[in-house]
Amino acid sequence: MLVRLMYCSRATSAIDTEELVGILRQSRTQNPERGITGVLCLSRGIFIQVLEGGRASVNALYNKIAADPRHAEVTLLAYEEIAERRFAGWSMGQVQTNRLNPAMLLKYSETATLDPYAVSGEATAALFEEMMASAAIMGQS
Repeated sequence: MLVRLMYCSRATSAIDTEELVGILRQSRTQNPERGITGVLCLSRGIFIQVLEGGRASVNALYNKIAADPRHAEVTLLAYEEIAERRFAGWSMGQVQTNRLNPAMLLKYSETATLDPYAVSGEATAALFEEMMASAAIMGQS
């Protein structure tokens, strides 16, 4: 059974480009063997991630992330059983925050900032769909 999980968290310390690349590299190496696909966004110290795959694998990875000391305020935004993956093309895609149009952010939020703590999980999921359609998500499978 496939599931999709979306969460957000706050980084406990500054994450530089090198560390983010390392996180993505590790995800892209380990996720295929786990059958997990998804997308990661880091903006202003806030992680937003979508994970898709088998229920046991996704749950195990989410629990590992929630226990990771680099994360605080880990918040589950959405969890659902799915018939098919939306992010099947990425072992872990990356949102290119420099490609985000402020009008796109404003469509789903009171302000043109990416803050999943201030909007519903449904709004964040819709934003991710739009980011995918606008080529704001990049990465390799």
